[in-house]
Amino acid sequence: MKFNTPQTLQNIATLLACDFVGDANFPVLGMNEIHVVKPGDIVFVDHPKYYDKALASAATVVLINKKVSCPEGKALLISDDPFNDFNTLIKHFNPFQKASAVIAKTANIGENTVLQPNVFVGNNVSIGRDCLIHSNVVIYDNTIIGNGVTIHAGTILGADGFYYKNRPEKFDKLRSGGNVVIEDNVDLGALCTIDKGVTASTTIGEGSKLDNQVHVGHDTLIGKRCLIAAQACIAGCVVIEDFVTLWGQVGITSGVTIGKKAVVSGQSGVSKSLEGHKSYFGSPADEIRKKHKELASIRLIPAIIEKLEKL
Repeated sequence: MKFNTPQTLQNIATLLACDFVGDANFPVLGMNEIHVVKPGDIVFVDHPKYYDKALASAATVVLINKKVSCPEGKALLISDDPFNDFNTLIKHFNPFQKASAVIAKTANIGENTVLQPNVFVGNNVSIGRDCLIHSNVVIYDNTIIGNGVTIHAGTILGADGFYYKNRPEKFDKLRSGGNVVIEDNVDLGALCTIDKGVTASTTIGEGSKLDNQVHVGHDTLIGKRCLIAAQACIAGCVVIEDFVTLWGQVGITSGVTIGKKAVVSGQSGVSKSLEGHKSYFGSPADEIRKKHKELASIRLIPAIIEKLEKL
């Protein structure tokens, strides 16, 4: 998430009422999670396990809960609660805007695009030309939809990411300040849910087709011409490369990558990254031939036990 106007380290420290290490005029251009940070961004870290990763990341400002040595060319914001302060920044630079109409005046809708009855279009939404949006679709603020997109009834684009910190007294929610991007010629089935990114974009690539009741978590990137069957559930921060096929009820854990042209059979559970150009099955998912051999071996176990008992 980039700020509308560049900030300084002093500006951010004043907003958060925290100490800082570095030049007061050090430029701060935006904020992002660690997997998408770029120079000029703030990243937050509040656990010693991840200090080194955050300090070594592309982010040039680290919001951290311990005084540490500042890497060359970077700056630090010293906070008692980086998670809460990250939320403060999202609320300040990307505040919630109340809807004032079913189709916001700030929405930009292209030529020949049809919106069926009861479609909600939020603030600053962009929809391209030749799209068909069916009844009861909800499009949250800042969503970007390309040309030739079809979205079936009941689909929701841009709900908050499922991201919580487990505190002793409650689950504390990390606010979502990103958006959803749907590229050209995408089809979304009925009752799909595509969560917006926490600070970046959840993206569905050009020409991809999603069946009914598919869920896509925050900050996930789906490539071009992917085919995703009904009830697949994709967690946040997943990368699905081009031409991947996911059959029905596939579940994918957060932070993994599915390689180009991979095929994952129905009801498989993906718990680690998978190479492209291969077919997978099972839970945990593995190469399909290997998994079938394992299942065949398991079927032999009762006969082996029976033989052993007769010895």
